[in-house]
Amino acid sequence: MGALSRFVFGISPSETLVSRRGFRCDLPHVRERLESIGASFVTGYHAALADPRGESIARALMTVDEELRGFAYEGAGMGLALLDGLTPWRRDRFARFLAGPGAPHAYMVHVGAGWAHARLGSNPEHVARSYDPLLRWLVFDGWGFHDGYFHWQRSLSRHVVPSRLHDYAARAYDQGLGRAAWFVNGADPVRAAEAVAGFAPGRQADLWSGVGLAAAYAGGATDESLEVLHRLAGRHATALAQGASFAAQARRRADNATAHTERACAVLCGESAARAAEATTEALRDLPRDGAVPAYESWRGRVREHFMNEPVMA
Repeated sequence: MGALSRFVFGISPSETLVSRRGFRCDLPHVRERLESIGASFVTGYHAALADPRGESIARALMTVDEELRGFAYEGAGMGLALLDGLTPWRRDRFARFLAGPGAPHAYMVHVGAGWAHARLGSNPEHVARSYDPLLRWLVFDGWGFHDGYFHWQRSLSRHVVPSRLHDYAARAYDQGLGRAAWFVNGADPVRAAEAVAGFAPGRQADLWSGVGLAAAYAGGATDESLEVLHRLAGRHATALAQGASFAAQARRRADNATAHTERACAVLCGESAARAAEATTEALRDLPRDGAVPAYESWRGRVREHFMNEPVMA
């Protein structure tokens, strides 16, 4: 069954090449970085298709470099959500993985599920009911990243949002699109900022949040580029910082801290990655985990307020 699943639903490694995707990337080391991330994702995705048992997936992903392993877990989340969606008689693979070895990478695993639902054309209301009450919005974030990564001409250039996505699901989708903008533009701060600036003003804060998360989690930028990115964010600098802090928290939870996340938080948040991550934990206190939009947006809003009071680098 695993071999059949990979044959039918597998993703060719060539699909993650910068040249194949048509991304704008001038620097060879950035191209190598982005392609390594894509390859790690595909490794996790194929591991889940080959054997969806959590312990087997975890063993397979130990071959991925530790600092890239979160992307492999994201790929596994896609594979498991895809299998669950295609087998209505058994839809517990994703939940079992999340309750076991996937728990440290919960944020990335939820984002990976979004890739699956983007490909399945799922009903958003069903998606919202199927996942963690608070983190379900990361599934729509993953949906946005998928569309930005594979269909950037439509979603990032023509600004098309799937007609099924409304209200906060569309906003979470934009957060994923912002992350995709960082990849599509080769981690170039000027190009990423130009991409965001082309959207309607009401969409830009969520897009900047995604850019900040990608810059801090995926990396690819020098300190000088990060300073340019912060300056170009302008009035959305706190949204940029909020995204970076979520990246720091995702890495802290998975215990795979990196030097580039530390540098990004220093520039975009004005504080260490550990302190930026802690800000997200503090912002969760006393918030209801009922999955309501106000709870998730209040979480993000509290983090943005935290950075309004911090001496973020100009």
